[in-house]
Amino acid sequence: MMKRIALALIAAVTLTACSSTGSAITNLNSTKFSAKTQEAGVVILDVRTAGEFMTGHIAAAINIDVEATTFDNQIAQLDKTKTYAVYCHSGRRSGIATAAMEKAGFTSMFNLTNGVADWIATGLPLVTT
Repeated sequence: MMKRIALALIAAVTLTACSSTGSAITNLNSTKFSAKTQEAGVVILDVRTAGEFMTGHIAAAINIDVEATTFDNQIAQLDKTKTYAVYCHSGRRSGIATAAMEKAGFTSMFNLTNGVADWIATGLPLVTT
């Protein structure tokens, strides 16, 4: 009986280890995301509309609208070896964007869970241009 339980445990651990995808995407809360944006070389990517971006965005962010027909062409121009901190309003569009970017070959992305709404609720600043 103990041998059977041990084998079941080994099988479960092996299955769990083998099923991990090694995703290039890490979800972070606003505090950890803010720290990530301060790291050297991290590109901050706002995937909201241009209008949303103009009302307030994270400092140094670039804007590429994930719902624009040009999104795939625009991300193709980015350096896939860099680290990207990606956000939107609520986290839905940044999830779509990071999945598309991973499929396109990007290897290091951080997604702001719950988006800029959580950023604001945490008291973190936005800038306007």
